[in-house]
Amino acid sequence: MASAQAPTPSEYIQHHLTNLVYGDGFWTVHLDSLFWSLVTGITFLWVFSRVARRGTAGVPGRLQCFIEVIVEFVEENVRSSFKGKNDLVAPLALTVFCWIFLMNLMDLVPVDLLPRMLELVGIKYQKVVPTTDPNITFGLSLSVFGLWLYYSLRIKGPLGLAAELTLHPFEFKNPVLKVIFLPVNLFLEGVALLARPVSHSLRLFGNMYAGEMIFILISLMYGSNLLLSGIGGGLQFIWAVFHILVITLQAFIFMVLTVVYLDMAHAEH
Repeated sequence: MASAQAPTPSEYIQHHLTNLVYGDGFWTVHLDSLFWSLVTGITFLWVFSRVARRGTAGVPGRLQCFIEVIVEFVEENVRSSFKGKNDLVAPLALTVFCWIFLMNLMDLVPVDLLPRMLELVGIKYQKVVPTTDPNITFGLSLSVFGLWLYYSLRIKGPLGLAAELTLHPFEFKNPVLKVIFLPVNLFLEGVALLARPVSHSLRLFGNMYAGEMIFILISLMYGSNLLLSGIGGGLQFIWAVFHILVITLQAFIFMVLTVVYLDMAHAEH
């Protein structure tokens, strides 16, 4: 996009969907996704730690009130979805919700603003919404899956987890039928088990990727003529307002599923 000729629509879209990468093949690192993930994560930690240090029991400030509302909202959802006892779950749910919300919030930054600014210092490609990168969403979902596996083994033990995967969904009192249906149950439960991190990640990725694509398509209207630019500006505003609901809802769904999966790990059948 730094060339003298204006890019075609397909080149413009491809440019905005290309990551800044390091390396090649399987070990390729998406530098932009990692950078903006770290920026949003550090922002979350800094704001919450600052409010925690300066919090007062008297008349709280607006930021403290806002943070307290978020904490209470997450706490209520954890209470209603998690029946076990684990001090990690509520802080994890709060972190997941706020971090994903901030990563999603980057979608409201004008699609050309940061990439054009970074082009001035020689950075050609830049995707600023980490959750439009399946590597980030899969990393999050696999981390949750790892916690599910850890707590399942810790609470139920290897035999308990094996029984959960081989004695359901078909349950029989007859020991012969139990043995016959062990591989059937293992196959069905195994498919459902592997589908969890996949659906957990792709739901977030798909919604955010589609939202970013719509922003990019609308931005193609700018510069054509005054009328189309005005229509594009109106559409951008309308979609941005609607997208606030989308980015919040996707962060909430990811958080709720995280809590539900951990509750399943703590539940003894």
